[in-house]
Amino acid sequence: MLTAIIVEDMIDAMKLLQSDIETHHPDIKIINTAQSVVEAAKVLGKDQPDILFLDIMLGDGTGFDVLEIFPELKSKIIFVTASDEFAIKAFKFAAIDYVLKPYAHAELGDAIERAKLQIQPNKERLTILKDTLTAPDKKPNKISLHTLDKIIIVNLEDIVRCESDSNNTTFHLKEGRKIFVTKTLKYFADLLKPIGFLRIHQSHLVNLQYISAFIKTDGGYLMLKNGENVPVSVRKKAEVIEILDQMHR
Repeated sequence: MLTAIIVEDMIDAMKLLQSDIETHHPDIKIINTAQSVVEAAKVLGKDQPDILFLDIMLGDGTGFDVLEIFPELKSKIIFVTASDEFAIKAFKFAAIDYVLKPYAHAELGDAIERAKLQIQPNKERLTILKDTLTAPDKKPNKISLHTLDKIIIVNLEDIVRCESDSNNTTFHLKEGRKIFVTKTLKYFADLLKPIGFLRIHQSHLVNLQYISAFIKTDGGYLMLKNGENVPVSVRKKAEVIEILDQMHR
């Protein structure tokens, strides 16, 4: 039997989550609940559960305030957040799992199964999440990349380009290092396009900072500052030329 504590400031949402866990996950026993940072501090001071269901926005602060009070917390955390594009982006940058409210039973079940297996997010990943959530208009400077066996934190300015490999993506960094990630190029293109990356081909995403020139011969390709050449697809040529023109105005 696993133990759980729910920290959620909306009473209806808390009751619904509690009911769903009791109904569909009989191997989890809810030992306490809290509706604020202050309440959560009191509850977690007495008992640390196997799983902590933690809402991001609480009436007297945030879920991060709770974690800062208990830096040595051993509980597996399932973050619960309202449907918000900025929140989703923040969790993706930090490579941390979350459950969106309102959620389906299957989504909650998947999150619980992942929580049982996951390694606790380290302080740096939680900082990426917090910074991206609290300042959605500010350009993030780091991203967490989930490889097959670990999570690597990378400075965004060190990423030269990304290349698709079926449903996986290889990150090419400026010092020549490569990182293989089991997510699609589209996933990262959607995430990184607003902060200076451009999808120039079905298989290629480049950091605009590393473009040296656009060469129109041989079908069209980009010369990068590290000496690499990357093809530009026919349907992307006009967009690439327009963006490079804007950069040099």
